[in-house]
Amino acid sequence: MATFLYKLGRLAFRRRRYVALVWVALLALAGFGAASASTATSSSFSIPGTEAQRAFDLLEERFPGGSADGATARVVFKAPEGEKVTASANKAEIKDIVGELKSGSDQIASVADPFAAKAVSQDGSTAYISVSYKVSSMELTDGTRDALKDAGEAAQNSGMTVEIGGDALQVMPETGATEIIGVAIAAVVLVISFGSLIAAGLPLLTALIGVGIGVSLITALANVLDLGSTTSTLAMMIGLAVGIDYALFIVSRYRAELAEGREREEAVGRAVGTAGSAVVFAGLTVVIALVGLAVVNIPMLSKMGFAAAGTVAIAVLIALTLVPALLGFAGKRVNGRRARKAAEAENKPEAKPNMGTRWARFVLRRPVWVLLVGVLGLGAVAVPATSLEMGLPDDGSQPKSTTQRQAYDTLSDGFGPGFNGPLLVVVDTKGASDGRTAVDRVSQEIEGIGHVAAVTPATFNKAGDAATITVIPKDRPSSTETEDLVHAIRDAGGEIKDDTGAEVLVTGATAMNIDFSEKMNAALLPYLALVVGLAFLLLMVVFRSLLVPLKAALGFLLSVVAALGAVVAVFQWGWFGSLLGVEQTGPIMSMMPIFMVGVVFGLAMDYEVFLVTRMREAYVHGESPGQAIVTGFRHGARVVTAAAVIMMAVFAGFIGSSESMIKMIGFSLAIAVFFDAFVVRMAIVPAVLALLGRHAWWLPNWLDRILPNGDVEGEGLRKNLSDGPAEGGGGRELVRA
Repeated sequence: MATFLYKLGRLAFRRRRYVALVWVALLALAGFGAASASTATSSSFSIPGTEAQRAFDLLEERFPGGSADGATARVVFKAPEGEKVTASANKAEIKDIVGELKSGSDQIASVADPFAAKAVSQDGSTAYISVSYKVSSMELTDGTRDALKDAGEAAQNSGMTVEIGGDALQVMPETGATEIIGVAIAAVVLVISFGSLIAAGLPLLTALIGVGIGVSLITALANVLDLGSTTSTLAMMIGLAVGIDYALFIVSRYRAELAEGREREEAVGRAVGTAGSAVVFAGLTVVIALVGLAVVNIPMLSKMGFAAAGTVAIAVLIALTLVPALLGFAGKRVNGRRARKAAEAENKPEAKPNMGTRWARFVLRRPVWVLLVGVLGLGAVAVPATSLEMGLPDDGSQPKSTTQRQAYDTLSDGFGPGFNGPLLVVVDTKGASDGRTAVDRVSQEIEGIGHVAAVTPATFNKAGDAATITVIPKDRPSSTETEDLVHAIRDAGGEIKDDTGAEVLVTGATAMNIDFSEKMNAALLPYLALVVGLAFLLLMVVFRSLLVPLKAALGFLLSVVAALGAVVAVFQWGWFGSLLGVEQTGPIMSMMPIFMVGVVFGLAMDYEVFLVTRMREAYVHGESPGQAIVTGFRHGARVVTAAAVIMMAVFAGFIGSSESMIKMIGFSLAIAVFFDAFVVRMAIVPAVLALLGRHAWWLPNWLDRILPNGDVEGEGLRKNLSDGPAEGGGGRELVRA
């Protein structure tokens, strides 16, 4: 592979104008496609194989036009102190608002009058209007949302407090500002690392081109492939991260080759042949992690993974072709004067050791202590992960200043916390001899279960072969008591089906969240096994070793568990929550662990491949195991550090979001990258390699013959090229700058 990539790099360098033109044309075509495509809507959300999904499907079949999966809203009214919402003036005002809402948008399916629907609290201080929409929250127009927001203004003017809850007000969080902050910090880190504006700008430019193409393609194909508006967020985050990383390592290797005296085209070829090989394998590990999300069997998550994997593939192709082409345009300006002198000094035998060299030598002197401190430290941070509780967010996790949170709290005070998460029980009576008797028994059974606040009368469909019952829990939607209630109703439903033939299904947003969390929890271990297993095989090809891939996988698991522990401590227990603006503790978002595993695994393997490949390269070319570790750190530590700091900056930008779930994702990814890059890759990895010595690179002969030779360290390439400085071209140089 190294030889092929060497030739590809030189070809891209020589034909740089054509290569650049092709990528610019692709960006323009993708941008045109995105601009001309119709606006993306919300991807249809489904959880195949769950009871809640089967109930939704049954509702769509038996209650046509009911918009079972449509958006909902609650307009909550609280009377002024000493008054009641049932007072004539307040009641008239609320009824006027009901009329306004009904005529406010053609996307509305129904509006329930609180006085007719008995949606008034016992003390008369609180009432709410239930609004149902024909479409999902992401498909609501701005006009529909504005009509909802404006509906309560008149009532507020009359003295009542009006708040609005429900998913109708949910919009995609704006992440543009945080991405800009991350890119700005990345630019500063790159300038400091390279000492050259040209060298710093190359990774940023190529990463933005790759992300632009990837996100534009996703936007262009959104309606055709049913890609939701959330799909591009993951692709943008991952594409930006790996795009900067991959270009950063190739540019860094190119500068090192120049410092050894090679001409520019030869330096590009060798940089792409060696660092480019590492980019290919690192990219494959990221693609494996993202495509592996399909094992969860949630279509929306699978599509997000495939789309992000496509963006990563684009980033790899850009690193192998566009980066060497732009290096051709940059000339020797890719090295600033000060940076060029520093690079030349660093390659002299008498050069002062850099920080990476000094740290590697320290680890070689104290490998046991470094290993113990690293493992025990991460182990201590991981302890809270044993208390991990997973769930999905509701309006109770919103900032206290939002109207959604105010509506949530007002409903809890007036009606009880369970009113914020009603359960919908669907009874299929097609197989029952007496459907109405079966439905009556269902209601009676539910009333006898603990933690139930109210059970509404059953509503039958026109055909009379299905009925719905609304159950109000006593506890808030995300509580374990409500989860236990859902399982208790389902257990009782099993007995009822055996006795009457009627099937009982529990659904609604709360039940869907519970099923989603359980499905994600069940998929976590198989996903880990698949991703880590495939990456282990891939890393065996890269490093020609059994123990190095094993160490890489175990180190990754340690950093992920430690990151989960930190997330639990902050967002579930509330430690240091005030520093991060965490207003409400609660369950960890059920998608977050798998999401974090996929993202961090790809980045962790990037750092592993780029750092340890240089060690492997030095060892293959005759250095002792200890000296190879020092060589790897001398060349790679600074670049890996810069890449990790950039990623932490990009992810940490999301911590400032007002959305608690975005805040959680940003924190989890930033802390996971910190643990993996600086504790695992920079401390535990060299300590383990120092203790293993030559055994680290051992591979049974029979396995060595079976595994394909990726030649990531460029051993085959070195045999065909002169190893010395190529000032005159070494007979192989093709300098056409």
